[in-house]
Amino acid sequence: MRSGPHIGLLYPTRDCGEDDFLALAAKLDPGLVVDFAYVPWGEKIDRLEDLDPAGKHEAVRELGEPDRLASAAARFGERPDVVSWACSSCSFTRGLEGAREQARVLGDRLGVPASSTSLAFLGALAHLDVGRIALASVYHRDTTASFAGFLAEAGVTTVHSVSADAPSDRALAAWDRDRITELATAADHADAEALLIPETALHTTPLLEDLETALGKPVLTATAVTLWDASRALGTPPTQPHLGELFATR
Repeated sequence: MRSGPHIGLLYPTRDCGEDDFLALAAKLDPGLVVDFAYVPWGEKIDRLEDLDPAGKHEAVRELGEPDRLASAAARFGERPDVVSWACSSCSFTRGLEGAREQARVLGDRLGVPASSTSLAFLGALAHLDVGRIALASVYHRDTTASFAGFLAEAGVTTVHSVSADAPSDRALAAWDRDRITELATAADHADAEALLIPETALHTTPLLEDLETALGKPVLTATAVTLWDASRALGTPPTQPHLGELFATR
C-alpha cells in the first residue's frame, strides 16, 4: 500500500526526466508518492527528432488529445489523489481552452483534481504575482511562439525569449548543468519578473537555487511547477528552503 499522498503524472516518453520529478518530490515530502503512466505517441511517429518543426508541432498536439490522455490514465496501478499531464508543449499547443479541456476530461474520467504543466505555470505565476516573463525555450521558435501566445491568453507578457530548437525530449534529458544554465542566462531580461523553463525532460531540480541566485528573480521550471501545482491540489502546498521562491512561501 502507498505510504502518503499520491500524485499521478501522465508522461510522454519513458526515461526522459522522471528521476528529476522523484528527486524533487523526495525533497518536498519523503512520503509523497509520484507515479507515472505513459501516453503513447501516434502510430505514424517513429523518431521525433526526424520530424520537421511542423511535424513535431502536429505530433505533440496529437499526443495531447483529451481522449488519448484519458485512456492512458487507466494505466495507473492505483487511482492517484491528483493527476497532471506532465508535458508542457503537449498542453500549451492546444491553447488555453484546449489545456483546460484536457484537465476537465482527465478530472471527469478519474474523479480527482486534474491539471497540466502548462496550467501549473499559470498557477505559479499568479501565486507569485508575476505578469512579465522571460522564456528559456528548448523548442523551435514557432513552438516558443505558441507558448508565448498561451501565456498571453492568460494575461502574461513575454518580454524576451530564446529558442534552442532541441531535436527531442530524449536529447534534452541528457543536457547537463552548464547547458541549462547557458540557456537560462541567454533568455533572461531586465524587464522580466521571472524566468520560465518549460520542459519536463530537463534535470532542473539541482539548479533551482543557483539559477535564482544568479539571475536575481524566480525561475520556474516545468518539473517544479507541476509538482507544486499538484501538491496544492492536495491541499498541502509545500514549503522548503533551497528550492527557489515558489517553494519559499504558501
